[in-house]
Amino acid sequence: MVTMADAQILVVDDEPDILSVLVYHLSREGYRVTTAVNGQGALTTADAERPDLIILDLMLPGMDGYEVLQRLKRADRTNSIPVILLTARREEEERVKGFEVGADDYITKPFSARELTLRVEALLRRAKAEPVSVSRRIAVGPVELDREAHRAFSEGAEVDLTPLEYRLLEVLLERRGRVQSRRQLLQAVWDTNAAIETRTVDMHVARLRTKLGGAAPLIETVRGIGYRFRALDK
Repeated sequence: MVTMADAQILVVDDEPDILSVLVYHLSREGYRVTTAVNGQGALTTADAERPDLIILDLMLPGMDGYEVLQRLKRADRTNSIPVILLTARREEEERVKGFEVGADDYITKPFSARELTLRVEALLRRAKAEPVSVSRRIAVGPVELDREAHRAFSEGAEVDLTPLEYRLLEVLLERRGRVQSRRQLLQAVWDTNAAIETRTVDMHVARLRTKLGGAAPLIETVRGIGYRFRALDK
């Protein structure tokens, strides 16, 4: 298992000043950092080196960050790599689009070094977490997790989940029948108390529902509070 100190991070940004700041703070935390200044360079480096995490600027020349992200998520060698989007845009629709395409988190410029490192640490911990071995399988109705193999199934078909989506589903299944606030889910899934927007939870739930297909209604929205996975007999 890769330790936090061994983790490699690919930073993609065409602004030299921003790139230097990111490399400085991440290197100071002990991460190995590689860089790219455009979309094609990001794709080539990600495929060749398969970093543990990618920080991707949206406003890149030529191929923008959304297209880079889509290509990363379509490729077998890179689709499981956690991606943090970095942008100066603050509009909600831009954040929503990023999550829909497959981003795991989102940071807007200007950002603090502390916020950056907290989010990086949280994503790496989640992505590198060992499967839980106490109960190897958990099933609720048509949804099942094989924790030993780290695989998810819905209505008998395997579901391709990112590490965060897998953990989100795992937490909801473990706590089935109980309402989970967005803050509880942030703490359990993202493993952080940082000020990540609760909209992050909503976007990941929406993506998870889409992937579960016919089993999606089992994740119930509790208005004004959060979410609950409906309790069912196996």
